[in-house]
Amino acid sequence: MPIDHARFRLARRRALLAAGAGAASLALPRLAASQQPATVLARPIPSTGEAMPVVGLGTWITFNVGNDPLARDACAEVMRAFFAAGGRMIDSSPMYGSSQSVIGHGLRKLGTPAQLFSAEKVWVGSGARGRAQMEESRRLWDVPRFDLMQVHNLLAWQEHLPILFEMKAAGRIRYVGITTSEGRRHREIEELMRKHPLDFVQLSYNILDREAEERLLPLARERGIAVIANRPFREGALVRALERHPLPAWAAEIDAATWAQVVLKFIVTHPAVTCVIPATTSVVHVRENLDAARGRLPDEAMRKRMVAHIEKL
Repeated sequence: MPIDHARFRLARRRALLAAGAGAASLALPRLAASQQPATVLARPIPSTGEAMPVVGLGTWITFNVGNDPLARDACAEVMRAFFAAGGRMIDSSPMYGSSQSVIGHGLRKLGTPAQLFSAEKVWVGSGARGRAQMEESRRLWDVPRFDLMQVHNLLAWQEHLPILFEMKAAGRIRYVGITTSEGRRHREIEELMRKHPLDFVQLSYNILDREAEERLLPLARERGIAVIANRPFREGALVRALERHPLPAWAAEIDAATWAQVVLKFIVTHPAVTCVIPATTSVVHVRENLDAARGRLPDEAMRKRMVAHIEKL
């Protein structure tokens, strides 16, 4: 996922933000915070039992807005709506351009909500440089410590993992994880899940990208490893494709009012998935995403029906 792609989409995002985050927050009254039920579906983190709302917030591309004050404030409003709707986990990486400093800006504006679960990554080819990078990330977020530190895309994991386990033992982080995306390096991920006491694994999983169902998700349940699902919407391409078709009647049976909610409800009802991290620049969409963690959910028969329907579109 090259940073060039983020820059390609930045101009369009800024134009959308300039249209007014405030106006967006007034749209879709169905999703207004005052109308949302209080309960958000949560799952326990297997290694500790700590409850985690099943919908989090990703920041790849969407929070890479540089020093644009309008865009940074708009991201802060997305964070405000996310926490108000019951969210906890925010995930980022040094790979994500200015996303870390934008998160820090938002947290300062919001007074760093107590429910924040900070998920970060180390992404550098040298273990010797990893500590400095993680400290810089902590400074940019402006938090006392990270809840979760992950080795991003397994880069130099041989050097980073021992350091992360040492940091966890010292209380400098709470959880240790590894990440991959787009189906890459699944065999290596599986080997690490079997050999190391990982708390989290992050991987791509959605209603069309289901390779992880074969081995990684069952292994996560067996080993007691929490799963973070990334790329739920394929950077928006999946939802855009689905929105060319009418929402099926069965969506009402699982309280899904939009295609995005259909996709998210499918993901979070896999028993191995702890949290999914859709990214957005929209207050309306972040509320819509959290709303997927409420109401009725698909059972296994409905999940099969959902796959069959979407694969035919």
